[in-house]
Amino acid sequence: MDSTLLYIVMALGISTILNLFLKRIGISQIIGYIFTGTIIVYLFDLRQMNDSSILEHIGEFGIVFLMFTIGLEISLAKMNNMKKEIFLNGFMQVSLTAAIVYTISHYIFSLDPISALIVSLSFALSSTAVVLSYLKSSKEINNPYGQQATGILIFQDIAVIPILILLGFLTSNAEQDVLLILRDTFISAVLIIGLMFIVGKRVMTWLLHFSASSEVDELFMGSVLFIVISAALLASYMGFTYSLGAFIAGMIIAGTKYHHKVESDIAPFKDILLGTFFIVVGMKIDVLFFLNNFFMIVGIFVLVMILKTAVTYFILRLTSSTARSLKTALAISQVGEFSFVIFAVASMGGLLNKELESLFVLIVIFSMVITPFFISKINRFVSYVTSYEYLGLKTSAFASRQNHVIVCGYSITGKFVAQYLDKLDARYVIIDNNPKHVQEALSDKKEAYLGDMSKHSLLEALQAGSSAAVIVTLDNMEKKRAICEAVLKHTNNVNLIVKVSTLEDKKNLEDLEITSMVDDKVEVARLLVEKMTSCNLKF
Repeated sequence: MDSTLLYIVMALGISTILNLFLKRIGISQIIGYIFTGTIIVYLFDLRQMNDSSILEHIGEFGIVFLMFTIGLEISLAKMNNMKKEIFLNGFMQVSLTAAIVYTISHYIFSLDPISALIVSLSFALSSTAVVLSYLKSSKEINNPYGQQATGILIFQDIAVIPILILLGFLTSNAEQDVLLILRDTFISAVLIIGLMFIVGKRVMTWLLHFSASSEVDELFMGSVLFIVISAALLASYMGFTYSLGAFIAGMIIAGTKYHHKVESDIAPFKDILLGTFFIVVGMKIDVLFFLNNFFMIVGIFVLVMILKTAVTYFILRLTSSTARSLKTALAISQVGEFSFVIFAVASMGGLLNKELESLFVLIVIFSMVITPFFISKINRFVSYVTSYEYLGLKTSAFASRQNHVIVCGYSITGKFVAQYLDKLDARYVIIDNNPKHVQEALSDKKEAYLGDMSKHSLLEALQAGSSAAVIVTLDNMEKKRAICEAVLKHTNNVNLIVKVSTLEDKKNLEDLEITSMVDDKVEVARLLVEKMTSCNLKF
């Protein structure tokens, strides 16, 4: 008991110190947990505990809570709005990358079919944790390339579920016919999804409603834990992984009004248990093996990175610009944290030998250590190789800015607004979600950025709450209303000036507390009469 407590205290202390240091140099905390596991093993000579079933189960529940929080981000409505990015680009990226990696692994490196399949599916996935953390912190998640990368990452997260299901059936039904496995999987999947969405949705909503109305945080938290663990156990009972049940539960709750509260309340449990999983991964690292195979690990990593970048680029280039396709491809070129899960499950099921698992785990770790260093340089690299000018927001430029004007849209009206602001010598910035308009503004020597003003993160980065005014010059009614709602939700201290063109526009916006709506037709009529009266006419 005493030694167990010592190990726990040392793990907490080492991981905290390591993560504080790694955060300063931009490395994900995942790496800190992995290194903690390695240090603990060698510090206390615990290599015999590498295969501890208790640790494996604790770590597995870290993945359960991770998949639950991913489910919270992937509501059915969001999936519908990003159909192309998620299902077309995502499916093509995962399937084509997996097919090429399988071919190379099996026919060139002579891996057996099962090992080659596991490697191909793992290497097709990227790091959601590292990439999304960077995109959110840099505010590039709202840019077109950020949206493309997010869509593909969402599909990869969804794809983890069938991959884990496949591994589960390969482990438990190794002698069974493939068609029978697929049939049983399909029937079980239909049953569990139907049961959870029809019955489970009503139960979850009812439970969350009554626990939230009690205004006792412990009861609400207890309800969430009950939902996650019950859903995981149900999926396991039906022959699937715990993760599938948690993921579906997250998707169901994503469609309710309790989504944000559940996400914030569950975060500490997810992070602690996920940290335990990565500590277990770290305990399996053989330092001597890494040193002896260093060049092989680096070589395979570089090969995978080049391959994934090329595949993703050519897929996206069919519908996107060269710069955007290349930026997205480079951003998701690494191997991600779910590869650890796949290797761990495959190894426990006897589908992957220990030496191969050690090699692949070290490749993933090396990939995730390198990624934070190069992902922040992508814009500069793409600008250099494609003569593309980066249009993303430089948040540092707004750190202390106040009383500036934000002009939303740089079409015809926006250009005239900018001219009049220049005459007033007012400080202003132009935001447009059309790259062509932003390039035009930059050519006119204006401060302009690419972005969607309806996003809270962009308003925050622009210091909208400290601005003198926000002028909306767009014609599209849906975008105009979305921006007005976002600005008013973000702050009600700003002067919001909106151009309207029709009575219908006015009606659609009249329920909002807009400072001033300028009807372009009324203003033209007023100016015409003013010009007439200036001619000294007698009536």
